[in-house]
Amino acid sequence: MSEPTDDPKPLKVIVADDQAAVREPLAAVLGMSGDIDVVAAAADGTEVLAAVAAAPVDVVLMDLRMPVLDGIETTRRLSEEHPEVAVVVLTTFADDDSILAALGAGARGYLTKNAGRQDIVRAIRAAAAGQSVLDREVQDRLLATARARPSATDRALPADLTPREREVLTLIGRGLPNRAIAEKLFISEATVKTHINNLFAKAAIRDRPDAVRRAIAAGLA
Repeated sequence: MSEPTDDPKPLKVIVADDQAAVREPLAAVLGMSGDIDVVAAAADGTEVLAAVAAAPVDVVLMDLRMPVLDGIETTRRLSEEHPEVAVVVLTTFADDDSILAALGAGARGYLTKNAGRQDIVRAIRAAAAGQSVLDREVQDRLLATARARPSATDRALPADLTPREREVLTLIGRGLPNRAIAEKLFISEATVKTHINNLFAKAAIRDRPDAVRRAIAAGLA
């Protein structure tokens, strides 16, 4: 039975998974939600990028482990080349490296394959609306990781961070790529990069996944 929606325009979604036994039933089930139009089912990242280039897409439901081009690199390319397309990861993997890599690449949501259809549909709708969605298992994992590293740099951010640098860190922690951060803060992408460089130097942040972890540890994301 179709679920009610206030938006008559269906969301255009790509389902990406290298296993046909997963992506085909998932695409069929999502198509029954009433406000989701599955426009393509992709077996790897190259097929995702080709489908996005061919027609407008709102959300990609992305598996991480795929041949040819995996989900992390595909997410990174979409974030840079098609920031209007939201990525929701749907994977069996909930380890720290996978979660941080996906969020650092720009994924807006992260679900495990234990998620039910309604959870997936809600995550797709939220991602299309610019919101970040993490399922409970992923949230618990990230919090446990942050608490397990009680160094001084994890407990607090440097006092000399500017309000703008804190805003940028917050948005990185929510999975936004540089272009989306620039649009949200009404500044140029070059200015975002400058803030990130300053932020990383002041807070001794190694890379983007580390920034995601630090934002969560500081309660910003």
